[in-house]
Amino acid sequence: MDEILVTGATGNVGRQVVVQLLAAGAAVRALTRDPATAGLPAGVTAAGGDLTRPDTVGRASAGTGTVFLIWPFLTTEGAPAVLEAIGRHAGRVVYLSSSGVDEAAERQTDPINQLHADMERLIERSGVEWTFLRSDTIASNARGWAEQIRTTGVVRGPGIAATAVIHEQDVAAVAVRALTGDGHAGGKYVLTGPQVIGRAEQVHAIGEAIGRPTRFEEVPVEAARRQMLADGRPPALVEALLAGVATRPASGLVTSTVEELTGAPARTFRSWAQEHADEFRRTVPKPPRARISLTTMPS
Repeated sequence: MDEILVTGATGNVGRQVVVQLLAAGAAVRALTRDPATAGLPAGVTAAGGDLTRPDTVGRASAGTGTVFLIWPFLTTEGAPAVLEAIGRHAGRVVYLSSSGVDEAAERQTDPINQLHADMERLIERSGVEWTFLRSDTIASNARGWAEQIRTTGVVRGPGIAATAVIHEQDVAAVAVRALTGDGHAGGKYVLTGPQVIGRAEQVHAIGEAIGRPTRFEEVPVEAARRQMLADGRPPALVEALLAGVATRPASGLVTSTVEELTGAPARTFRSWAQEHADEFRRTVPKPPRARISLTTMPS
């Protein structure tokens, strides 16, 4: 089997894809800006490269047959050149997209879903065989709340519609099936967790896991914008994230795709919180700092 190239290999989802591919006996190559500091598991070939430099992606793709693609930007600028570079070597792309993509809509409800819809179109037109993993909110995004929970036990942020949050290990498990198996060409798999859960419920589940009272405190969007900008987040990212607060519709969508493709039921957010409890436990006391949290793009 040719090596499988994994982009985003040091992120939450990408690292899980690497680990599970190795466990499945696949040959894995990881695209990373700095192979020396990537901390990749033994057995992985580290390939220096950057998605902002298509020439490096082309070199990293040489000798691979399939690519797991995470696009970590807010626009598709540069994506056609990257897809062309991949297509010169690899014949198949498995792309991590969003469950919010609505194929029937002329425009998507928010910029992040629009980005994924645009990327899907580019991949479809690129000439490579493709599979789209349309993931719901990924549980590991809750790591962005860790400082607030450790210091105050209160997560402050704008309200956002509840979704069926999915464990990153389940996203990776489906990705491994699509990357290593047959019959997935043209698949558009909508991946969710087993239950719809809001932000307040997620914060409560983390509190139960660490044995401390925790709560979610909703703040107005304008206050969230000011704090996020003050925290140093890029303005374009802030606007993209906040756009979903106002426009993203409530969803009761729960799919059985994870179990159908992997043979195991999707994990709950509660199980994720228990597995990652140590990340949220108080260590050295720090002065409380008011921060604003919002779910970020998948990684």
